[in-house]
Amino acid sequence: MAVLVDVDDAADPRLSDYRELRDVSLRKHLEAAEGLFIAEGEKVVRRAVEAGFSPRSFLMARRWLQGLEDVLASSEAPCYVVDEQLAEQVTGFHVHRGALSSLHRRPLPDVASVLRDARTVVVLEDVVDHTNVGAIFRSAAALGVDGLLLSPRCADPLYRRSVKVAMGAVFSVPYARLDNWYDAALHVASAGFTTVALTPADDAVDIETAVAPHERVALLVGTEGHGLSERWLESADVRAVIPMVSGVDSLNVAAATAVACYVARARAR
Repeated sequence: MAVLVDVDDAADPRLSDYRELRDVSLRKHLEAAEGLFIAEGEKVVRRAVEAGFSPRSFLMARRWLQGLEDVLASSEAPCYVVDEQLAEQVTGFHVHRGALSSLHRRPLPDVASVLRDARTVVVLEDVVDHTNVGAIFRSAAALGVDGLLLSPRCADPLYRRSVKVAMGAVFSVPYARLDNWYDAALHVASAGFTTVALTPADDAVDIETAVAPHERVALLVGTEGHGLSERWLESADVRAVIPMVSGVDSLNVAAATAVACYVARARAR
């Protein structure tokens, strides 16, 4: 069972995992060096532990202890109990959800293992916003996507903001990092997938037409603003567009991915 430790000093070194959670540069360095990530909120902490991630520690206000009593009972990690003002001093924001946990990262699967038994995958190229990555994972989990592949520059799915927006879906959908950005679309196609590039280009076909006849589909989704690179567009088997009205030519990348995932799911029925 987790040992409860009352802490009343924001400078206590035992709280270092939780220091300045809104400082993206600092967190990237710390989390990579220490092999950790942060889960925020009772539901997300619970889902992380249930998914098999091992806690390093917990940080929470006393009123949240009862809600996570079973999780704490299953762990040997220390639980640092603080008041909410001190939690804000340490983390840099108001921890209104009350509970935080620092957990050990696990090695990512390789690309081949994510693709092996999948029918539908989403492949992200340089989606750099943590909120968008989290939202994409949440939609992918909800709509039956079997896995995700991320280009090297994509935001970290285990960054706190991504995990929070995804409501823990980053723990349930397998994903891998692509080593070879340039030929990624060709590599996925060689594994037996029809690669469908989402784009508003003039030669794009309706997304339903693009995915309907294919058994295995990889949806290629590009960065915020500019979309897919010319290399990925040229490498894709087909270009697809989500038809829209009222003069709107595109959707936010997370919204567009959700629509495409829904269409891809419908083809399998």
